[in-house]
Amino acid sequence: MRGVGKSYAGTVVLQGVALELHAGEVLALTGENGAGKSTLSKILCGLVQDFDGALELDGAAFVPRSRRDAEAHGVRMVMQELGLIPTLTVAENLLLDRLPNRMGWLDNERIRSLAREQLAKIGLTGIDPDTPVARLGIGQQQMVEIARNLQDGTRVLVLDEPTAMLTPAEIEHLFEQIALMKARGVAIVYVSHRLEELQRIADRVAVLRDGRLVDVRAMQGVQEHELVERMVGHVVQDNEGRARRSRGERRLSARGLRRGAWVRDVSLDLYAGEIMGLAGLVGSGRTELVRLLFGADRAEAGEISIFDEHGKPRSDASPNWRSPVHAIEAGVGLVTEDRKSQGLLLPQSIRVNTTLAGVGKVASAGWLQKGREGDVARSWITRLRIRSRSAEQAVSTLSGGNQQKVVFARWLHQPCDVLLLDEPTRGVDVGARADLYNEMDRMVAERKAVLMVSSDLRELMAMCDRIGVMHGGSLVAVFERGEWTEQQLLAAAFGNTLEEHKRKKAPSP
Repeated sequence: MRGVGKSYAGTVVLQGVALELHAGEVLALTGENGAGKSTLSKILCGLVQDFDGALELDGAAFVPRSRRDAEAHGVRMVMQELGLIPTLTVAENLLLDRLPNRMGWLDNERIRSLAREQLAKIGLTGIDPDTPVARLGIGQQQMVEIARNLQDGTRVLVLDEPTAMLTPAEIEHLFEQIALMKARGVAIVYVSHRLEELQRIADRVAVLRDGRLVDVRAMQGVQEHELVERMVGHVVQDNEGRARRSRGERRLSARGLRRGAWVRDVSLDLYAGEIMGLAGLVGSGRTELVRLLFGADRAEAGEISIFDEHGKPRSDASPNWRSPVHAIEAGVGLVTEDRKSQGLLLPQSIRVNTTLAGVGKVASAGWLQKGREGDVARSWITRLRIRSRSAEQAVSTLSGGNQQKVVFARWLHQPCDVLLLDEPTRGVDVGARADLYNEMDRMVAERKAVLMVSSDLRELMAMCDRIGVMHGGSLVAVFERGEWTEQQLLAAAFGNTLEEHKRKKAPSP
C-alpha cells in the first residue's frame, strides 16, 4: 500500500498510509474505533474502490474492482460483521461461490463432504453441515465465517476481529490454522483490540490513529501499555487493583428463573452501587438469562422483583415482565449482545437512537420535539466522545465503538436503575472501552445496579465486585472480589458446581 487515503463527505478517514505485507507473516493492525482499520482492510479486499494512493500485489498493480475480484487474486477477508445467509445450511454457506453440481443439479453428497473437510480445518467436527445457519449461536456462526475463507488458494487473508465471539477452545483452533497458513506462505492481516492475542501470534504490529499510520514495529518485546499509548495518544488507567465498591440496597431479585434447557432455576440479586459480572462459555445461558430479566423472552417459571431506592418492593412493578416495555417502565435497561441486529435502528440518526427508549422526555403534547431531541443527542455526543459529523449522522456509518456509545447514551438518557450489559465492549477498542468503563463507574456511583456479561475474564476481574459463572443454563458459582482467580473462574465455567465452590471455601474441620 502506498499513500492510501480515503474521505467520506469531506471527513478524512485515511491519510497517506504506506504498508508492506510479506508472505508467511502475521501483521497486526490495531488502533481505536474510527482510526481507519476497517476502511483500510476493505480497500485491500475490493470492498472500497474509490481511494487515493495505489496497491501492489507481487510487484504488479493491484486494482480489485469488487470483493469477488479480490478473491480471484487470492485476497480474502473475514469481516467483523457476519456475511452468512441465515436461511441456508452451513454447507451451502461454506461453498456458496463454488457449489459442486452434476449437469446443473447440485451434488448434495459432495457438498456435505467438502463442508465437513472445511469445518474440520478449525475443529468444528461437531456441527452438522445440514444445519441452517440461523440455528447456530453467534460464536459458531463466526467460526463458519472463518472456515469459509480458509481456502487453499488464499494468498492474503484479512481477519477483522475474528475472536470477538469465540470461546477459548475455538480461539486455539483458529490460532493453529493461522500457524499452518503462515507455514504455507499466506500473508495475514490480523485486526484486533485484544492486545494479548497480538503478542501471541503477530510478527509485526501497525498502529493507526485518526487515519494515520503512527507506528510499525516488530511485535517481539512490545509491552501492552506501549501499544495502548500509541493507539490513544495518552496513558489509560488500569482498573485491575480497584477496591470493592460499597454495596447499597437490593434493586432487582430473580428467583427460580427457568426457560427450557437454556436457563435452569437461576436465582440472583443485583444491588445498588455495584457491578455483578456474569461469566461462562458460549452457550452457557448468559444471554438467555439477561433476555429473561429484560422481558425479551418469557420465563416458564420463576419471579423477578424490583425494589426502590430504600430496598422496598415496588408495587407498580409486575413480578413477571410481559415485554421489554414493562421492564423499561420498571427502570431496567439492556445493552444487547448484538448491537446491529438488536440494539440500533441502523438507518436512523444518532438523535433518534439516543432518545428511542425515552421519547416522552423529548415530546410535548404527544409530539416529538426534534430540536429538543437534537440537544439531548449533542450533549451525549460530547460527554461520551462519540466521533461523528453531527447528531443527524446515521448510526450505520459510525464505527463499532461509536455505535456502542450511542446504545449506552440511550439508557443513560432514559435513565434506568438497573442496567443489563451483554458483552458491552465486544469489538470496541481500548480508548472507547475506557470511556465506557468510566460511564459504568459513574452509573454505580449514582447507585445504579449493573449486571455485566463478558467473555473477557480480565475485563470482569477489573470491573466487577462479584462474578457469577454460568454453566449449562445454571448459575454454578458466585465469587466476591478478592476471592477469585482466573483459574477458578475458568474451572467453574467448565462445570464446577456452586456446592463444590462452597466446600472449597469452607474451613477444614
